[in-house]
Amino acid sequence: MEHQESTQQQDIAEPLIQQDEKRNITSEEGDGFRPRNTSQRGSLGVVWLSTAIAVWGSFLFGCCVIGLADSLLISYSDSYQEGSQSFTIRVFASIASIGAMIGAITSGHISDYIGRKGTMRMAAVFCIMGWLAICFTQGVWLLDIGRICTGYGIGIFSYVVPVFIAEIAPKDLRGGFTSLNEFMIQIGGSITFLLGPVLTWRMLALVGLIPSLMMLLGMFFVPESPRWLVMVGKQREFEATLQRLRGKDADISFEASEIQEYTKKLQQMPKTRILDLFQKRYLHSVIIGVGLMLFKQFGGLNAFTSYASAILELAGFASGKFGTVVIGLCQTPVTITAVVLMDRCGRRPLLLISLVGACLGTFLIGVAFCLKDHELVLNLIPKMVLAGILIYLWSFASGIGSASWVIMSEIFPLNIKGAAGSLAICANWFGSWSVAYTFNYLMNWSSWGTYFLFSAVSAAATLFVAKLVPETRRRTLEEIQAHMLSSNSHSHS
Repeated sequence: MEHQESTQQQDIAEPLIQQDEKRNITSEEGDGFRPRNTSQRGSLGVVWLSTAIAVWGSFLFGCCVIGLADSLLISYSDSYQEGSQSFTIRVFASIASIGAMIGAITSGHISDYIGRKGTMRMAAVFCIMGWLAICFTQGVWLLDIGRICTGYGIGIFSYVVPVFIAEIAPKDLRGGFTSLNEFMIQIGGSITFLLGPVLTWRMLALVGLIPSLMMLLGMFFVPESPRWLVMVGKQREFEATLQRLRGKDADISFEASEIQEYTKKLQQMPKTRILDLFQKRYLHSVIIGVGLMLFKQFGGLNAFTSYASAILELAGFASGKFGTVVIGLCQTPVTITAVVLMDRCGRRPLLLISLVGACLGTFLIGVAFCLKDHELVLNLIPKMVLAGILIYLWSFASGIGSASWVIMSEIFPLNIKGAAGSLAICANWFGSWSVAYTFNYLMNWSSWGTYFLFSAVSAAATLFVAKLVPETRRRTLEEIQAHMLSSNSHSHS
């Protein structure tokens, strides 16, 4: 059995894909390799339209998890007496992540069963129910239920949106298209940050309804993922959809043949369960996908998105609203840079630069709170903290924020994509929940120690990327996934 699985992996890895000393995935033709197909010379109009509609799910992600969390948290905390406030705030700040974890666990199987389009429709319906519950709530229980519902929808979106975009985009532009996922997350968070000081939280919930409805209607104009159509045996729909995505004059014969041949070989392998992901042939992919998600979250992301106002007030600002407006204005331009550079510079350079910046940003905040505890240069503390937050968020948006979703959508073979993707997204939301729930405990323990801990995580993540994460730009999904299977086989032979 072991020999048979090894032979299947070797067949899938043809043509031979190698890895150079910089961990770039290369084919045997070298850097000058060009695919024999010309499918990417066609029109990209349908890809642009499909991506533009799909990333409304990412916009909802930003509204729910980044911007609205901070605004709701302020209003929510006013409803409690001092004795119970700490616990209820921690629960509320993390409850959307609990819903998202449930969504992440189910997202892969749902999208494999009903398709990427059907899964996005279902997630939009859950978000609509959640926003309505938040908007019209008269008590905290319905507010919590609303947050769980929107969290569940967001958990599904966080898997299916980048996977769908990666499966429809041409390889030379896949990184940029998939990076639009993170771009719209930041847009949603920034807009909600900016509207938070102006609108009530009930009105902000109504704002969240708009993209939910637009996405639900937009799905009527979006084609299904051609790779999913092949996986479920819908040959005629696959060819028509791929032609529609590449343009009516494009030659899709080579790309279609490559997708079909690779999928056929994968389907000959045994069905994969969640425990099978830890077998040696998949372990490298799983470590990368799950590791990037955990490092991203344990670096402190949810501390900034859920407690931005509280952090700034603790640093000495009279009100955290000014800082959140600055944060909202500054995040989007950096994310645009990541979208542009993802396919030009590659995933690895952006990841490494981003993580170094995140490490420095959180270290600066730690230094600021340490100085505050010792009552030194108190007039500089607010500026140092705001600068540290901006450095962290800029760095996050420029690399790890976008590239983690891109790589997660690329590295898993189609036969394990549902289970492995669910595991990676669940790890993401587990990290998000853990940071949101424990942040108050950590700050009570040591404000400066908390941020030095976040800084150490980012430093460790830099080493993780340098050692384990390959470059994937300008390679088809089939080439990347064949390489991952091949590297697992060789490393354990």
